[in-house]
Amino acid sequence: MRIELIKRPQPSRWFSALSPLIALALAMICGAILFALMGKDPFAALHAFFIEPLLDIWSIHELLVKAAPLILIAVGLSVCYLSNNWNIGAEGQLTMGAIAGSMMPIVFPDVQGWYVLPLMLLMGMAGGALYAAIPALLKVRFNANTILTSLMLVYVAQFFLDWLVRGPWRNPAGMNFPESRQFHDYAILPEIWSASGRAHWGFVFAIIAAFALWFMLRNTLQGFQIKVVGQSPRAARFAGFSAGKITFFAFLLSGALAGLAGISEVSGAIGQLRTTITPGYGFTAIIIAFLGRLNPLGIIAAGLVLALSYLGGEAAQLSIGISEKAARVFQGMILFFVLACDSFIHYRIRFVSRSQHDLRGEA
Repeated sequence: MRIELIKRPQPSRWFSALSPLIALALAMICGAILFALMGKDPFAALHAFFIEPLLDIWSIHELLVKAAPLILIAVGLSVCYLSNNWNIGAEGQLTMGAIAGSMMPIVFPDVQGWYVLPLMLLMGMAGGALYAAIPALLKVRFNANTILTSLMLVYVAQFFLDWLVRGPWRNPAGMNFPESRQFHDYAILPEIWSASGRAHWGFVFAIIAAFALWFMLRNTLQGFQIKVVGQSPRAARFAGFSAGKITFFAFLLSGALAGLAGISEVSGAIGQLRTTITPGYGFTAIIIAFLGRLNPLGIIAAGLVLALSYLGGEAAQLSIGISEKAARVFQGMILFFVLACDSFIHYRIRFVSRSQHDLRGEA
């Protein structure tokens, strides 16, 4: 006996629309059972995960801080995946964007003025885009696997960052800690509402990028070409669309947004370069891109929900005393049920006996 997944000819629109709600309900039911087995009040745990982070203005700011890089990176990755280009290296592109953008306040600390921050943002986008161009070039020129090349470049970027902050860019007045000098005031990304929390303009950049890419994919020839190349490369060739140009465009755009996320995180939330500047936003954004169904507007909602689950996990650890591992298990449940519901909406399960499989093979 074997199991086969058969693609449905016409997925239900109603179930497609309700899929996230069904998945969240299933995750909450299973999560409640998990917390009860741990001896915790299930209602208190779910309240800590989904309600408590929204009760205080400062926690809403933290939600926006966590969601900003996730949304920025995920909307860029959605363009790659729609064009059938697998960019797994957004974490490295974020890192290189942070390094490139930080050059101004670290290497040239005496250069100060209103123009420093815009220049940092542009340099960050350029750094991420150029780093993403490497796997694009390797694919177009040598047909290299972008999953492997983009992923391996993540570790190169991380080791390069570690070498910089421990070596030439280490703060001379930092008591030998592996970190750069603190950024000066002209190199700090402003806060949105400085009186109530530390949410910065990185979240605004994320929302603007999501709406801009949604418009591009929906209403422009470039967006049409991206979808055709991703869905039917043969049809794209007959139409005269260049798969190589689309590959470069998708990787450069994705890398630029990841680089913008990196320099926004460094200049907005951290204020300096450190050996670790991200808890894995580049990898988490891959999940968010698919949770949002590769739709930039859906990615905004998915990024906020996942950021809420991370913030809620921290709140649950403090308020009801669950472990970090249990919080991560519940977060994994949410992702599992979302992906499972989407899979069952687009595919149906068929059980095939060995004899049926052999007969079909002979036929």
